[in-house]
Amino acid sequence: MAEETKATDAGQRYAQSLFELTIEGGNLAKVESDLKALKGLIADSADLRRLIESPAFSAEDKAKGLTAVAVKAGFDILTAKFLGLIASNGRAIELVGAINAFVALSATHRGVVAAEVTSAAPLTAAQLKAVTTAVSSALGQTPEISTRVDPSILGGVKVRVGSRLFDASVRSKLDSLKFALKRA
Repeated sequence: MAEETKATDAGQRYAQSLFELTIEGGNLAKVESDLKALKGLIADSADLRRLIESPAFSAEDKAKGLTAVAVKAGFDILTAKFLGLIASNGRAIELVGAINAFVALSATHRGVVAAEVTSAAPLTAAQLKAVTTAVSSALGQTPEISTRVDPSILGGVKVRVGSRLFDASVRSKLDSLKFALKRA
């Protein structure tokens, strides 16, 4: 399941309903933590992915399996009920998209924006702090930074926030120079 899995309309509705319930219940942080942990489990476990994606398992089996995972992991009761509901309604395949939509709703609620920073080498704590400060001042929102290493950019950084890309990589500067030289 891809990291960028988008929620369908149904997945978005499940996420919105769960979000509203967590706001009412005051357990937004716990449920968000549970869902992020579950997303990690799904990424790491081929068996769990198979349970969610395979049409060979009935909706009832998927609900039992996901509820068992929630209990074993010590998830909040609301998270466990959500997993049981989405699976028993035959929408387990929507789970990762719904999780992504829920996390986005939560971030918006907290005034946080997700930012992916790509660098040629791992960033030091000081460099990460500088990037965080720059993104925060540019956007006027608190960024939640995730990092990625891609040696092909040669140096500098790329910062992706939603659909916007701030590209200060050596690769893009070389490409621009190459294009300018070809035009001359």
